[in-house]
Amino acid sequence: MRELLPEIGPNWQQWLPVGDGHELYVEEVGNPDGLPVVVLHGGPGAGCNEAMRRFFDPQRFRVILFDQRGAGRSRPHASLVENNTPKLIADIELIRSQLGIKQWLVFGGSWGSTLALAYAQAHPQAVTGLVLRGIFLAREQDYDWMTAPDQGCSQVYPDHYQDFLAPLGGDSRDLIPRYYQLLTSDNELERMQAAKAWTLWEGRMVNLVPPSRVDELYTDPSLALSVGRMECHYFAHRCFLEEGQLLKDAAKIAHIPTVIVHGRYDMVCKLENATSLAAVLPQAQLWIVPAAGHSAMEPGITDGLIKALDWVWERLQ
Repeated sequence: MRELLPEIGPNWQQWLPVGDGHELYVEEVGNPDGLPVVVLHGGPGAGCNEAMRRFFDPQRFRVILFDQRGAGRSRPHASLVENNTPKLIADIELIRSQLGIKQWLVFGGSWGSTLALAYAQAHPQAVTGLVLRGIFLAREQDYDWMTAPDQGCSQVYPDHYQDFLAPLGGDSRDLIPRYYQLLTSDNELERMQAAKAWTLWEGRMVNLVPPSRVDELYTDPSLALSVGRMECHYFAHRCFLEEGQLLKDAAKIAHIPTVIVHGRYDMVCKLENATSLAAVLPQAQLWIVPAAGHSAMEPGITDGLIKALDWVWERLQ
């Protein structure tokens, strides 16, 4: 089984102004003359981290990682101003242009898979390949899977779901609009309590077997605020995509070499998301990982992603 490569530092780091008051944190890792690849993190709002660098052979790949608007080290932190999918797609293109990259491989997981699909469908000429993990298709059923009281996650984690409802007084009605009101409140305490509850709800489902410190990890104030606010913001606006858009527009990217890696027991993004995507991308590879959930850091998912990069590399030579 393949494991993460040794730790590696960036070649350079910078903050790139993209307009609307936003500056994105951007870094390069690996071989400056290697095959270009851009990494799209999850959330929205989660940001990149050092472990994400370690999927890539530094001799083969020129890896560009960046924190999306409001996420990670980008500024201003947790800002919702002009923070939407078309703006993020434009940001990706600006980074590509600024770095003089003609085409690149797109690597994204969870929300990053959503953004990767939307970006590739908008700019297929810029994409050499897609490596996608934990597919989220931004359909009504996908929002319901994560938040509704009578299906999906709430049925598997009913105890944690009650904690999720606590900021709403235990009432699941109009869950997303009411959470959005709390997460954009002027009351700092109210805003942070809601952010921690939202982020912890997802964090408890990310791994098939959660780490012992999961509650502590996912209630970090900085992470909770950016993930809670932005995920709810994007959910409230249906990720700024039309219903079913990513499946309907799949023909635009059918020619692009694609690998889909998905855990069989992924509770955040159900396996049907991956099988539905594979059905409209008949040339794509769908690798279902047994005994794995959602996290890229689960051994089977890590193994699958590194092998997927090998698979794409061989076809792009």
